[in-house]
Amino acid sequence: MEGPGSFAAAAPGGAASGGAASHASVRTYVTGFVLSIILTGVPFGLVMSGALAAAIAIPVAIGLGIAQMIVHLVYFLHMNRESSRTWNMAALVFAVIIVSILVVGSLWIMAHMDANMMPGMMPAE
Repeated sequence: MEGPGSFAAAAPGGAASGGAASHASVRTYVTGFVLSIILTGVPFGLVMSGALAAAIAIPVAIGLGIAQMIVHLVYFLHMNRESSRTWNMAALVFAVIIVSILVVGSLWIMAHMDANMMPGMMPAE
């Protein structure tokens, strides 16, 4: 039985989509996964091997991190031209808010740890 709530109707290429390319396929998930692994491994390898100076490695790692965020948005959250613009914007705003909270919060915590854990302030043992 293939009704509106059945798996076949909701599956990519199912009866409801008429076999046309729909939400996602295993190939797109695998492509996104492989790109994510590459975009994680390259900056890790560059930093751990010391192949680049820190002044170059940091911007490269940040750029590849931004590229990885775009890969996640396109391949896993399916934010493309076929999706509803309202949901795309809501997901993007949510992602920007979460990333901003994480970055600002981490910098704030590190600044306070630096100010409160100076070597002169450590108790002598």
